[in-house]
Amino acid sequence: MNQRNAPVVLIAALFVLGAAMPFVLKPYHLNMLTEIILFALYAVSYNLLLGYAGLLSFGHAMFFGMGAFTVAVSLIHIPGLSIWSAIGLALAMTTAVGFVTGGLLLRHKGSYFALLTLAFNSLFYAVATKWHTITGGDDGLSVTRPDLALGFTTVSLAGIESFYGFTLVIVGSAIAFCWYFTQTAMGQTVLMMRENEERMKFLGYNTNISRLILFTFTGAVAGLAGAFYTLHFQFCSQSAISVDMTTTVLLMTFVGGTGTFWGPMLGALVYIVLQNYLSDITDRWPLFMGLIFVFMVLFIPGGLSQIIQSARDLIAGRRGTGKPMAAKEASS
Repeated sequence: MNQRNAPVVLIAALFVLGAAMPFVLKPYHLNMLTEIILFALYAVSYNLLLGYAGLLSFGHAMFFGMGAFTVAVSLIHIPGLSIWSAIGLALAMTTAVGFVTGGLLLRHKGSYFALLTLAFNSLFYAVATKWHTITGGDDGLSVTRPDLALGFTTVSLAGIESFYGFTLVIVGSAIAFCWYFTQTAMGQTVLMMRENEERMKFLGYNTNISRLILFTFTGAVAGLAGAFYTLHFQFCSQSAISVDMTTTVLLMTFVGGTGTFWGPMLGALVYIVLQNYLSDITDRWPLFMGLIFVFMVLFIPGGLSQIIQSARDLIAGRRGTGKPMAAKEASS
């Protein structure tokens, strides 16, 4: 198989494998897999910001929560709204928020940027908490998934099987598009900016605009994940926009590995599975998740993708370097 076509074959294989899951898994595990897919998109969007552009954000949940609340509020307050329109509104809202906040936040770099994203996230969280008449405040918002209109027929999304299929197609396509984005000139420009921004400026690139486009794009992708979060749980609360939600995606990304495109998806899978099984065993599951996070950062900075790459090198008879792979290498 041509090495260049390997990611395309992998994406197609994942879609085929995903399509077969309703015939294999029980509803409980299918429900968990749906959650994994939508959080995988959230983790991919965060990794584009952190792993590819080198921008550490503590406020990515403001996009996730904005998408979640936009779908919930629009479905409750606009009678007869289709699911396509609700998702479209979430994308439009998060794109606009990403553009405006990006214009303000990207004036700063490093720790200043990270702290400002945390401040903006706290601001959105406060609005979600205090604006009770719209967001439900501490009580949250309950919604019912509308039917899916396809033009020639209508599909009920009340069951987990049909909603899983809808999530697989839309969210899976969004993840595939994110991978394609990393292969474009824009995606490669972001990588080169991370390595040497001054050289990119010298070559005539407007790095500020490139960074703003990436920030807005990742915000819209996180908003799409948030929209499916509400549709999946049929509930949206302030936890969707809390700093904890940013911590969650940060943990997923680090556990999977920031140096690869696929690593955060693996991290989302491990996180959701561990969370489900550990929470059944003990109420102190966040403690164990925290210990895993500390261990990964201290001893395996490249995450699970580094372990996989080292194993592949070992099998191939080559010793790994022990260093995390560069995102550019992994995305190719």
